[in-house]
Amino acid sequence: MLEASVLLAVTPHDIPGYLIFPFLLLIGLIATGPIFFSHFWHKYYKAIAVGLGLLVLAYYLVVLQDTHLPAETLAEYASFAILLSALYVAAGGIYINANANATPLINVAILFLGACLANVIGTTGASLLLIRPFIRLNNHRIQPYQIVFFIFVVSNAGGMLTPLGDPPLFIGFLKGVPFFWTLQNLFIPWIMAVGGLCLIFFFRDRMNKVGYQPKPGVKEKIEAKTEFYFTGKRNILWLAVIIGATFLNPSSFEWLPYIPMEGGIKVSFVRELVQLAAAAFCFKFASRTALNGNHFSFEPILEVVFLFFGIFFTMMPALQLSAELAASPQFSGYLTPSMLYWTTGSLSGVLDNAPTYANFLSLGMAKYGMDYGSIHQVQQFAQGVPNHATLVTLEAISIGAVLFGAMTYIGNGPNFMVKAIAEQAGVKMPPFFTYVYKYSLVYLLPILFLIWLLVIR
Repeated sequence: MLEASVLLAVTPHDIPGYLIFPFLLLIGLIATGPIFFSHFWHKYYKAIAVGLGLLVLAYYLVVLQDTHLPAETLAEYASFAILLSALYVAAGGIYINANANATPLINVAILFLGACLANVIGTTGASLLLIRPFIRLNNHRIQPYQIVFFIFVVSNAGGMLTPLGDPPLFIGFLKGVPFFWTLQNLFIPWIMAVGGLCLIFFFRDRMNKVGYQPKPGVKEKIEAKTEFYFTGKRNILWLAVIIGATFLNPSSFEWLPYIPMEGGIKVSFVRELVQLAAAAFCFKFASRTALNGNHFSFEPILEVVFLFFGIFFTMMPALQLSAELAASPQFSGYLTPSMLYWTTGSLSGVLDNAPTYANFLSLGMAKYGMDYGSIHQVQQFAQGVPNHATLVTLEAISIGAVLFGAMTYIGNGPNFMVKAIAEQAGVKMPPFFTYVYKYSLVYLLPILFLIWLLVIR
């Protein structure tokens, strides 16, 4: 993560509209490839994603003569990929299993536990730690909707109470939003989102439970004795090191070395080196029993790393064009909390939610003549200065960036990883558009509308 987010609303170049075509093409291929030409897609998706990303990168470097934004995007992508990879390796060496009757109530308890845990070790850490045990616990009746609700609750909505929970909130913390601001101001929407989704899941899961007949012997085994297995305790230490390293911010600790860039941006590399080293030692000394029990392989994380390389670089013009539109005089007058909630959220569903959060926070502050680059003014903005509307504006942007990340597989990093792990375990996950129209629009959107109606509006 960059220590000063890219303010894409201010750009010295005119970005041609056709430059968003590689991004739309990549998203379209991610959505349709696994359905219509799965063999070709699985064989060449790495080359396609990297090729489209490099194509846009070359345009910026050669045609626009812009090295600043590509360099910042590369630094942000490196931080993103290294953190997810390190967490993946650490969680892969922790084997949790339970022999129990996976009732709807137990499944809801796991989702709620994951939502709470996400605020301590992040949505990525909580997702990777619990997705395999969740699948194993329900292996006799696992269905795609169970994984989708896991993505809704654990991989996204759960991480709304602390800056550790989700990348946008962590960026806000680095820029000056007080650490406990999220807990004090976002608890009610957190309860509404997590509680509402868990309630819907309970009734959906109860129907699955009632109508399912386990294989012979399975029911007797899970009802005979409730047992809990935990292997790989040493990986908890490495997990703590990886999470703790996220605070190694050169903007906060002046003694940390960094790579200087334009605009006073300090690009961290110590944090990433610590996380890579922790991941390497973690894998080297991990319990083989835990790795084998989790059927550990690097394929799911490689899929995320390659696809998001393409997404990060192809979305540069899309982010710039959307930010230019938002900064226009005709548009800025409409920067109400409601508009920012839906706009930030909609873009967070298909773009990286961290720079989306940064862009709209800067625009929201500019409306009140405040500077996003000033930590003191960000603190005032979060405290409702010069008036209460600034606090509501920050609430709208924060909630939109976090919750709407669950609308698609690419809205938040853990989504795609959970999908890949579930498919590796044999779960037939819904394709991109099916995920959106069968699950997000049906179950998630009403919760988002209710939060807007009762909290934002």
